[in-house]
Amino acid sequence: MKVIVTSEGKNLDSKVDQRFGRAKYFMLVDTDTMEYQVIDNEAVSQGGGAGVKAAQITIDSGAKVLLTGNVGPNAYEVLKSGGMDIIVGVNGTIREAIQKFKSGELKSEGGPNVASHHGLQ
Repeated sequence: MKVIVTSEGKNLDSKVDQRFGRAKYFMLVDTDTMEYQVIDNEAVSQGGGAGVKAAQITIDSGAKVLLTGNVGPNAYEVLKSGGMDIIVGVNGTIREAIQKFKSGELKSEGGPNVASHHGLQ
């Protein structure tokens, strides 16, 4: 299964970025083989609408599950409408997050866990 994870760096030992729309990178990971692809987040420098743009990038990646720290309401709606399963509150490294996901420790949330424009600090 392919999952996409917000990432601060470009390898599996990078930390999960707690921001969704303004994450530095997205890491597309095959949970069976642990092969991965780094996707630059083109939305990171946008003045507004970063969450929605980032949501479209993740949907276009072909992943069915998103692992991230936080996601706001606008991005959440776009992700859900694109068929994405959203898991928030994820921390640690990308590798640790994937292992927790595979073992069933991480569960989908019922909605966004931060307000709009949360990552603009």
